[in-house]
Amino acid sequence: MVVLNRIYTRTGDGGDTRLSDMSLTRKSDPRVAAYGDVDETNSVIGVALATGGIAEPIAAALRIVQNELFDLGADLSNPLQPDPKYPPLRIAQVSVDRLEAWCDEFGDPLPKLRSFILPGGNPAGAQLHVARTICRRAERSAWLAVEVYGTQVAPDADTPGGVNPVAVTYLNRLSDLLFICSRAVNGTADEVLWVPGGERGE
Repeated sequence: MVVLNRIYTRTGDGGDTRLSDMSLTRKSDPRVAAYGDVDETNSVIGVALATGGIAEPIAAALRIVQNELFDLGADLSNPLQPDPKYPPLRIAQVSVDRLEAWCDEFGDPLPKLRSFILPGGNPAGAQLHVARTICRRAERSAWLAVEVYGTQVAPDADTPGGVNPVAVTYLNRLSDLLFICSRAVNGTADEVLWVPGGERGE
């Protein structure tokens, strides 16, 4: 159970923060940037759901995704360590597989694309486009953390552990799912197709 007695702590006023394993790092650390972008992705999905314009099968999937994004943030903030006393939350391959299954379920009925899609459409679809772009940023941030820390378990207590690679894969698949969901929510009536410059008659 998580208990939050006080929201402000004053401990981060110097630009430092603690990761989930209680190790001290800078707020500019790429791990912190990555789980911050994950939090932002989650928030925009929440805005999309709050519009009430998403059919229940997709809404149910997105509610599961929101919970998993909390798990993902915890994963990214927990460097890979050997034999932790308390096993941390980790994103597992089964969650990635479920995202791929949803991509097929929601994407297969959609008409084939003949052009790129402009972000927009109805309010829910437009917010899912925003969520997709933030999710892509979260993936880039996570890859930067991988470049800095790798993906290996720490060999000793004095070496920072790496990043769970499955967490990064999850973000990649999630951005695909959010694109598909935006198309499904907008439908052909609200989908806005890109018209290349030579065809706009400008």
